[in-house]
Amino acid sequence: MKKYFKAFEVVEVQKTFYKPPTLETAKKWRKEAPNSFEFTIKAWQVITHPPSSPTYRKAKLDVKDGGFFKPIKEVFEAWQATRDFAKELKAKFVVFQTPSRFKESDDNIKNMKEFFNSIEREFTFGWEPRGWSEEGAKKVCEELDLVHIVDPFVSKPLHGEIFYFRLHGFNYKHKYTDDELKWLANYCLDLKKEGYIMFNNIYMFDDANRFRNFVKSRE
Repeated sequence: MKKYFKAFEVVEVQKTFYKPPTLETAKKWRKEAPNSFEFTIKAWQVITHPPSSPTYRKAKLDVKDGGFFKPIKEVFEAWQATRDFAKELKAKFVVFQTPSRFKESDDNIKNMKEFFNSIEREFTFGWEPRGWSEEGAKKVCEELDLVHIVDPFVSKPLHGEIFYFRLHGFNYKHKYTDDELKWLANYCLDLKKEGYIMFNNIYMFDDANRFRNFVKSRE
């Protein structure tokens, strides 16, 4: 973690998706980080993914029900754990990523509405859907005031006063070319608003460093 503190201004914590670490860990990270350093975090999978997900087994979770924003005890307890960790980190942004199995259905939209209308707005919330129509995703994001999280090489953001991009690299092993990073720098700057750019590929540290240099050269 310390190398990220030296190189960047923000990092996205993904461990919280599998299972939030202890609050002592959050306190330790916050203490070690510079005061100006920002953490964003990914919401616990018990909120967004069902127990049949292989990521439950990876995290050795023994949870019988959950996911898809169901208005049930397990989901709201998972949110409380996510919230507590985010507050210890003084995080401002929480990422909710849903799998392709989370379809554009009336039941799922109803669950999202009940979930987000039941929790306090202490953070900026972002949603990264998979497989939804532009019209459907935009409508939900506008109604629930969610930043529409996208990979800009794949689709465009449809809602949000800020942007939040998660770069998956076309495939996880992809290393971004200079031309791709130059395009991304121009695209972000042309949006004329603040936002986050998070790399999520195996070359993320190097690609993010190179991307910063392209942004600086354009400013």
